[in-house]
Amino acid sequence: MTVMKTTAMKTSVKDVMSTQVVAVKLGASFKEMASRLRQSRVSAFPVIDDDGKVIGVVSEADMLAKEVLNADHTGTITAMLHRREQDKADGLTARDLMTHPAVTVRPDDSVEQAARLMYTLQIRRLPVIDHDGRLVGIISRTDVLAVYDRPDDEIRQEIIDNVIVHGFLQDPEVFTVGVQAGVVTLEGSPESAALGHDLVRKMRHVQGVVAVRDRLSYPDVFPTVVGPGF
Repeated sequence: MTVMKTTAMKTSVKDVMSTQVVAVKLGASFKEMASRLRQSRVSAFPVIDDDGKVIGVVSEADMLAKEVLNADHTGTITAMLHRREQDKADGLTARDLMTHPAVTVRPDDSVEQAARLMYTLQIRRLPVIDHDGRLVGIISRTDVLAVYDRPDDEIRQEIIDNVIVHGFLQDPEVFTVGVQAGVVTLEGSPESAALGHDLVRKMRHVQGVVAVRDRLSYPDVFPTVVGPGF
């Protein structure tokens, strides 16, 4: 039976997020937001109330609706869109334009969780909030990808120490672990196919690993023969 202890440390949102956040209040005007987008070189603003709590997010796409639809004098584009988009085109403030509720993460959430939200929802950045809902930072796609800057030697050592030895209680001399540009190559002879697959699966979740090449030599599995005399 495989015994597993999880001791590997995962990078948290707080480790890579930016605390210098450009946010706007509910009453911020379209002109003000357009100017700040250009000056700050960001793609979206968290919208906060007077207590600093995140209410929603205004993105470039939200603001683009106003630019495009107000210029659509023939009504061709307007007719193709839902009422929600038209309401945004008529909006004058952050309250009118924002997407609500905002998709957010907490400082202690894993970077992997933030990346999954960004990928699934096609979002470029996520506001980070505390337990009271107040804005404490922001994490972007660039911040998420920063975990892949981890040195190969550091990745290799974590795999040996935290996965092979402490995670699965295996002799590290049985395996050869190579890491190049974040790609792990695993060689050796595991006691069972199940153990080998579990090792590879766990290594894929080590911070900074881009991919795992399974070069293990699995034990031969022979069919069980049942018949007369057995």
